[in-house]
Amino acid sequence: MTRNLYVTINETRSGKSAISLGLMEFLEGTIQRVGFFRPIARMHERGASLDANIDLIRSHFRLEDPPESMYGVSAKAAEEMVARGRFDDLIETIIERYKAYEEQCDFVFIEGTNYEGVTSWFEFDTNAIIARNLGAPVLMIFKGKDRSVDEIVSSAVMSKEQFELRGCELKAAMVNMVDPDRLREIRAALQERMSREGIDLVGVIPEEKLLACPTAAEVVTELGGTVVYGEKYLDNLASGFVVAAMKLDNCLERIPAGALVITPGDRQDIIAGLMAAQISTTMPNIAGIVLTGGFLPTPPIDRLIKGLRSVRVPIISVQENTFEAAMALNEINAVIRPANHRKIDTALALFAANVDAGRMKALISVEAPQALTPKLFLHKVIHMAAQDKKRIVLPEALEERILRAVESLERRDVVDVILLGEEERIRSRADELKLQLGDARIINPVEQPDFEDYVETYFELRKHKQITKDFARDTMSDPVFYGTMMVYKGHADGMVSGSITTTRETLRPAFEFIKTRPGISLVSSVFFMCLDDRVLVYGDCAVNPNPTAQELAEIAVSSADTARAFGIEPAVAMLSYSTGKSGTGSDVEKVAEATRLAQKLRPDLAIEGPLQYDAAIDIGVAKTKLPGSKVAGHATVFIFPDLNTGNNTYKAVQRSAHAIAVGPVLQGLKKPVNDLSRGCTVPDIINTVAITAIQAQSAGE
Repeated sequence: MTRNLYVTINETRSGKSAISLGLMEFLEGTIQRVGFFRPIARMHERGASLDANIDLIRSHFRLEDPPESMYGVSAKAAEEMVARGRFDDLIETIIERYKAYEEQCDFVFIEGTNYEGVTSWFEFDTNAIIARNLGAPVLMIFKGKDRSVDEIVSSAVMSKEQFELRGCELKAAMVNMVDPDRLREIRAALQERMSREGIDLVGVIPEEKLLACPTAAEVVTELGGTVVYGEKYLDNLASGFVVAAMKLDNCLERIPAGALVITPGDRQDIIAGLMAAQISTTMPNIAGIVLTGGFLPTPPIDRLIKGLRSVRVPIISVQENTFEAAMALNEINAVIRPANHRKIDTALALFAANVDAGRMKALISVEAPQALTPKLFLHKVIHMAAQDKKRIVLPEALEERILRAVESLERRDVVDVILLGEEERIRSRADELKLQLGDARIINPVEQPDFEDYVETYFELRKHKQITKDFARDTMSDPVFYGTMMVYKGHADGMVSGSITTTRETLRPAFEFIKTRPGISLVSSVFFMCLDDRVLVYGDCAVNPNPTAQELAEIAVSSADTARAFGIEPAVAMLSYSTGKSGTGSDVEKVAEATRLAQKLRPDLAIEGPLQYDAAIDIGVAKTKLPGSKVAGHATVFIFPDLNTGNNTYKAVQRSAHAIAVGPVLQGLKKPVNDLSRGCTVPDIINTVAITAIQAQSAGE
């Protein structure tokens, strides 16, 4: 059984960072405590204190390891040691630091060198020797861009032979950046040829040009430029470069969407025209403007630019002339940084779609974790949702956080998104935010052919309340009501709202006509409480203020079913201030009665109460207070006696134990509708959409 994996390349610009992201996510979805280690790291280079790859992995996956523990030696120190003939000392230092780090981890992902700078000539040998000394199987990434199948296979065979000569085994291979138009053909040929050579091919990944797009911030760094305007838009991605030096009307005809425009800094007419074009709905958005020659906008143009609204374009001044700037920009090696969410989502989606998960698991050959950690749980949620894609409607389509979440969901192919509203306004808003909505469906409720059918359905469902047809029509014009009706009619599988809508506005239509499942009389909620070593389910912490014994029993049953739907085996603790028969009082009796009712409703479930929280969660306390219990000390689902207790407890645990609280997740409805907090983040929205999709999967069973 291996505890590590060494990933390396044999030439520069092979797309290692993108694959490292995918590998790390895969490992974190399989193993509890995954570490990331670079034997030789490029620390303190180009004005950054951290190696770019360590920074990326550590930030995106929220690793708490100190950065200084995650590498062996710096590239500069490695060069000096080799130059002085101290190669053995270099290897010993790396081994010593690796072993200290390995003790903290269940598995270590070791990322080899970048083949950059003066050390590239000895990096193959160095990677092989390090991998051998760390006892790590090697996965090598081969570049497929502008390579024939014969060339790729020859490179792999040669690398395999060279590893074997150095006493190291090339365990598996990936081929990255192949022609997307020939992906299937190339994959089939490579699988057959690699297999014949005894090389396990675990993935063939197509080229994605977005990953090679530099950001405006990288342009500033590489050219030593100065940001004149739009500093907060330096994350804009440049899909290409174009020089604008013709007359303005000719320039505007030749500038493609997403381009970084290079223009002489004294061409005030072009600067003004480009800025005006960004306001127009008929002109393409650009990534930014580079002003050459050290010239800056004149005072009138400066006032014009500062007075513009909703122009999300950085303007950068450089000293180079136009030709020199264009040549320098063409040489930029774009990297993936923690803030590049679009690149990260794209890399993760490409890896998930093109790497054989079964072969990867065989390669790392570790035991499945017993505990469901927060990272494993959240990874599992996204994976489960993507396995059986559902249609999730989002009525708050102009909200920035919603649109950012949609871009990520679309890139990772998690669900089929439906946005409600005027398509032109939504797409204009997305363009303004430099977002791509992919295949998300956008519909305007009042323009849909089924609008009148929805009006008629709502009228029939609510006419006992003496509503009129005009009232029904006005109501169906509300995106939240329309979205809920889509779910009711089966035209969508679930709905998520609440980022700018109150809980009452989100849930009211669901209460009116989706209603509860058979045998359940009320809607309740749970939070998934992601602690360091486990995920617990807390209910009800958001909806029912003072449930009766019967309602508590239903909440317990619904919460157990929700837990099971997400891979958490339910052991249900009915909480009180008393354990067993140690206390008396009306509150204790209510919990005891709720326990009896829940056990009668679902004899197949492990349900026990009354239990105090410490007896429910701590095995030692449970042995003292309730020996022999199947739930005490092992509870995974915690049912609080009232909203006051539940809401305060989940917030206390969230803040004091630094737990991640995912929810509230509504349960009991026939079809899923979920409410977001108005303070929700983009990851919160993504998780809630994925959870809603999984609920829809369960509802369809």
